Amino acid sequence: MGRFGTGQSVKRKEDQRLLTGHGVYTDDKAIPDAVHSVVVRASVAHARIGGIDAAAAKDAPGVLAVYTIDDLNADKIGLIPCPVPIKNHDGSEMVKPPRPALADGAVRWVGQPVAFVVAETLEQARDAAELVDVGYDDLPVVTGVVDAVAEGAPQLWDGAARNVAVDWRAGDHDAADRAFDGAAHVTKVRLVNNRVHPAPMENRVALAEYDTGTGRFTLHTPTQGVHKFVNWMPDILGIDKKDIHVVTDDVGGGFGLKIFLYPEQVLALYAARKLGRAVRWAADRGEGMLSDIHARDHVTEAELALDGEGRVLGLKVDTLANVGGELSNFGPFIATSAGYSMLVGVYKVPAASVRMRAVFTNTAPIDAYRGAGRPEAIYVIERLMDAAARDLGVSATEIRRRNFITPADMPYTTALDRTYDSGDFPRILRRALEVADADGFEARRKASAADGHYRGIGIAYYIEVCGGAPDEQADVRFTGDSPDTAKIELRVGNQSNGQGHETAFAQLLADRFGLEPDRITMIQGDSDEVVYGNGTGGSRSLPVAGSAIHVASDKIVEKGRRIAAHVMEAAEADIEFDEGVFTIAGTDRRMTVHEVAAAADDPANLPEGEDPGLDHVERYVPKDATFPNGAHVCELEIDPATGHVRIDRYTVVDDFGVVLNPMIVAGQVHGGVGQGLGQALLEQVVYDTETGQLLSGSFMDYGMPRADDMTEIDFRYEEIPCQNNPLGVKGCGEAGAIGAPPAIINGILDALGELGVTAIDMPATPEAVWRTIRDARAAHAKGAA
Repeated sequence: MGRFGTGQSVKRKEDQRLLTGHGVYTDDKAIPDAVHSVVVRASVAHARIGGIDAAAAKDAPGVLAVYTIDDLNADKIGLIPCPVPIKNHDGSEMVKPPRPALADGAVRWVGQPVAFVVAETLEQARDAAELVDVGYDDLPVVTGVVDAVAEGAPQLWDGAARNVAVDWRAGDHDAADRAFDGAAHVTKVRLVNNRVHPAPMENRVALAEYDTGTGRFTLHTPTQGVHKFVNWMPDILGIDKKDIHVVTDDVGGGFGLKIFLYPEQVLALYAARKLGRAVRWAADRGEGMLSDIHARDHVTEAELALDGEGRVLGLKVDTLANVGGELSNFGPFIATSAGYSMLVGVYKVPAASVRMRAVFTNTAPIDAYRGAGRPEAIYVIERLMDAAARDLGVSATEIRRRNFITPADMPYTTALDRTYDSGDFPRILRRALEVADADGFEARRKASAADGHYRGIGIAYYIEVCGGAPDEQADVRFTGDSPDTAKIELRVGNQSNGQGHETAFAQLLADRFGLEPDRITMIQGDSDEVVYGNGTGGSRSLPVAGSAIHVASDKIVEKGRRIAAHVMEAAEADIEFDEGVFTIAGTDRRMTVHEVAAAADDPANLPEGEDPGLDHVERYVPKDATFPNGAHVCELEIDPATGHVRIDRYTVVDDFGVVLNPMIVAGQVHGGVGQGLGQALLEQVVYDTETGQLLSGSFMDYGMPRADDMTEIDFRYEEIPCQNNPLGVKGCGEAGAIGAPPAIINGILDALGELGVTAIDMPATPEAVWRTIRDARAAHAKGAA
């Protein structure tokens, strides 16, 4: 293994550029003669549109155009797709209402685009947008899923009875019923998985160009992969695929939010064609909070059946999942099949029954956010396991040990039809408890009590399914033919938005071909340069794209060995390859891979039947997903006077399979835990339940986690290789956000257990915790009286 190979904490090569202000983000790009745009958004949550009077706006200084749905319809602009094949449990199609880029006849959430104003300057566009007069005939509003499915609730869409877009089920319901019939004990919980906003540092931006000579569009926009946009835009704009070019430069965070196609991207392209000018649109923070996709927002009723020894017999889960007022590209998938299979966690659950209903409400659309269905699932099973432990009078650790799937069971097919290929869950939990000094916890609890504080320890064991389909392509090209000029260009369809792709992918090639990482250039985010890809999401970059690079490298070495043997007039079997050099065994005769690549361009140097060139394009199709897993142990202290929760110790031990770059992996875990902590303690998108107005529209109202909310994270890992890809790796990007919420909430409930507290919803803000303590003390006092 070379100094850049697997297991080496190579510093991120992109950081020098990004940290010194040399990153290039979409909003940094200056296109001469570009004009500016502003979206006129619905100011009410549910109403029929009585009319739109844009006359004053069109006459305002600098205004070039004001577009409404009438303009889009006249020009046959298509709909924003929801291409997920989810069906109801009876086999009928789900309800997929049309989603035009501008509201057509009615609005269903505050912030929905209604008109698009284009002017010479941003200030002129903003001023003109204020002059667009939209007449609204108000309709009743519903913002929560429980209210939305109630009898007599306001109806958002025809055909969606009780506002249900899809009623989806999985598992063996009869087997689950039998398990519950024979159970010695049943534990029940009602859980709220709070609505959150991904809140990346960089807001959404669209910069659209149209070449009037060629009829070709160029869209500059921050994405998590350009090819979905290339695939969707032809149907929307009525063009050929060759006539759309999508470019993504550096991306300031995505977390799922930038996977999706939004109305503003369509509108900017449309206006660019209509005006023959480049059109710029950029959200500010408030506009993003209002109109970006939101995430989570589940209400779940779950039950766990157990025998007399605390072993799980069955699981039942019934979830109402908010999908907002319109369907985002993958919203119904995230609400249903994206994460449901993780509801059984790492436990032997013989029977499971799952019902998921995706529900329309008068709120912004919901879609994938870091973890995308798996955090919601693990939160359910890990809260259930702790609740069952309390009910049965055993420790949270013991009930997990009794029910773990063991290494001897691998490969293990769960009741929800996932086959775990590898893992040692008892070992991971044991190490996490050792690192966390769980044996010393009771002494620390007593010390906190002496100071008038409550101390708790929370455990969560997560597993997730990620790093699988769809496929990915790696295009490896050699340039230069001398030690001074030798370089490699790598084209991949993934899109880095903070993960460290430039470094991780360079490590794979640098180690194999004996180059410094700085001599390897990753080309991404340009649909003309990178002809195929499926983007970044689901922690798939290294397991899928990395595997494509690995397989491509193998094939390059195989071909290079044949060519080197031919050029050096040796037997192929005598050619050895190590760190970029082909050598005739037992001699000093050698050729570097770049010398072989240069020779391969001349047909005279090739064996008979060999195609010219050493460059290689490899499309890798994963045979199955990866199943990263790990234990989170959160020790915290609560001040009863204020309800403030202080995270004192946080331990994570993960199984990510083979770890390529420990430093990058640790950074991913730290960031994920930070976002999970934010959801558990601080973050919540809040709508007024009567008017549907957004009440958390800025960081003054939306509680983002800060540095002093965190503690040092003691991160360790155990390498248990994945059997489903040639690198042996498991996805790591979302893991921290999956394990943290249940670990933290379980810790809070452990701390307050002496008061009889058994439930608290996220976010456990100081006010929520203080009220819980007050109510528990009052109930205790009343009972004592």
